Amino acid sequence: MGVYLFPFTSATKLHFFLGVFLHFITGADIYLHAIPGVGDIPLNKLSQSDLQQFFTEMKKGGRINNVERHGAGMADRSVRSCHAVCQMALDRAVKEGLIRVNPAIGCKLPPLREREMKILTKEEIQRFLIQAKAEGMYELFLLELTTGMRRGELLALQWSDLDFKTGRLRISRQVYSVNGRMEVNEPKTKAAVRTIILPPAMVELLVEYKSQVFSEWMFPSRVKPEQPVDPGYVRKRLQVILERARCKRVRFHDLRHTFATMSLENGMDVKTLSTIIGHVSSATTLNIYTHVTGEMQRNAARNIDQGIAGVEMQEQDETEREETVPPVQFTPYRPPHRRPGTGCISQINDHLWEGRYSPKWIDGKKHARNIYAHTREECEEKLAVLIVQMKRELAELKAAQAAGMSSRY
Repeated sequence: MGVYLFPFTSATKLHFFLGVFLHFITGADIYLHAIPGVGDIPLNKLSQSDLQQFFTEMKKGGRINNVERHGAGMADRSVRSCHAVCQMALDRAVKEGLIRVNPAIGCKLPPLREREMKILTKEEIQRFLIQAKAEGMYELFLLELTTGMRRGELLALQWSDLDFKTGRLRISRQVYSVNGRMEVNEPKTKAAVRTIILPPAMVELLVEYKSQVFSEWMFPSRVKPEQPVDPGYVRKRLQVILERARCKRVRFHDLRHTFATMSLENGMDVKTLSTIIGHVSSATTLNIYTHVTGEMQRNAARNIDQGIAGVEMQEQDETEREETVPPVQFTPYRPPHRRPGTGCISQINDHLWEGRYSPKWIDGKKHARNIYAHTREECEEKLAVLIVQMKRELAELKAAQAAGMSSRY
């Protein structure tokens, strides 16, 4: 069995969607569990009872790392993912005529528990975006909360995907980080390839933001602008911003849930939402957001009842609808150290501030430029202008250098 599993893991990468492959394989399910557990059993001798015993032992005491923290047993999801890989490998063995029946079929597995869906409240969203702005990630997270894109889709956006005149945004790629290397692939389903319309305010914000970005990617890496920002970095920054904004801990995917929930609560129909977020069908959207559509039905019934009851109830309903969430009073946390790529500021005396930006130039050396101002606020403004100017110069130099190198061949 082990001899067959090992080459299967390499072949799988060619035939299965990259994200699924990474979820199964890089979790070490094959190398740390399946091959040691059932790898010595000949393929034609492997039985369902062998696999059942293996999965049962894996659930009870299969954990290899962090036993003190999490206990000896493996998580239900890990057991199920290991079974999925084994079943795929054995399905292939059946097709190749190596065995007649797949012994993985029918194994009793831990129940599949859906992860709890968490969404941010309106007050949390306000605090979150205020803090995101202080962290230099406002445009990224606002666009996510405006569209509900998957993380890989959002980070794979290029400026050529957006029509600034019409607000049409084409979503046709996903980005992944594989062993520290960025991989860009097609979305996992045909429905995920889609075009959405951005609100005019979002388009205007992106127009202003684009003047500060000198890369084909909408959200480039600060270290390597020629490639998109690392998804892992965005995930870590999300948790930092949430904590500093005093919001509950949520996953990036929960921002997608937040968008979908708010859209339904504000009257968007399920079919339209399904198209925007790239679900295969409206049934998928209904299944995920049943709690929201149920509340919408109750609200509709209440509105009908109030309409029948007369003008008094209608006036009361209008008063309730006028209530809005007031702006939150929140001062963002500013860390003692500035973010990389934002320069540095120092106070020379009571009436003089100095700003400095020192990016690495095309010669590999850091080139520093300074600006001076009478107040910190003025210094911040001048430094921001300086950074944009130097980034533009650097981008032009890199483009000229690349053109010169290509002309040699």
